[in-house]
Amino acid sequence: MSPRAQLPPPPPPVEIRSWADRESLLDDRAVVLGALVKAHVSPGRLGMLWLWGALCTLGWALVGSGLITFKETYDIISAGVGVILLAMGVCCVVPAVILVVVGLRRDRRIRELLYAWGGLDRDPERDAALRMPGASLAWLLTSFALCAVGLYMCFVIPANPPAGRVGYGEIVLVMGVGMTCWLVGLIGLVKAFAHRRWVLRVLTGAPAPERVLSTGGGAHR
Repeated sequence: MSPRAQLPPPPPPVEIRSWADRESLLDDRAVVLGALVKAHVSPGRLGMLWLWGALCTLGWALVGSGLITFKETYDIISAGVGVILLAMGVCCVVPAVILVVVGLRRDRRIRELLYAWGGLDRDPERDAALRMPGASLAWLLTSFALCAVGLYMCFVIPANPPAGRVGYGEIVLVMGVGMTCWLVGLIGLVKAFAHRRWVLRVLTGAPAPERVLSTGGGAHR
């Protein structure tokens, strides 16, 4: 995650809020929520999640290939190739897992900020653009399809292997790729449903409290 992609701070406590008027608050709220929604469910974020999944899938493929090479090895050179493939696989899987974990923590923080800033007030005209039904639907459908493919690879293929002998390396390869697909799809589903729940609870839920401004002067920027 780039250090430049800093998240905005939460809104200040009620007692120290200093927006000049409601319009100033709505302007700041719209800017912050727009950036947060884009950082959460934009098509670019979906592509980044799939990129991490592809990196992890490549790693599992290399690990499986290394195990297959060990199984069929007949000399020291083949064994060395197997070791290299295993090492390359680990070098792909570990960074991908770290990036996903960092992304999940960042998403949790984004959701907290979405609820905090969204609960300040209501602005139906500008809030309509924050719902992003097309992007959330893309997250939902593609993630569901990826989960289905992953579950098929994890359970159906190992239980009904193709004709011929299937060794340990092949099973690791198929199940590793399937598990990766399932986990990436599950993350996408969670984000799609989380965004939809935020839209229903915050943007179209009960009205915000009338008093959202302090008596102080000056706009909070």
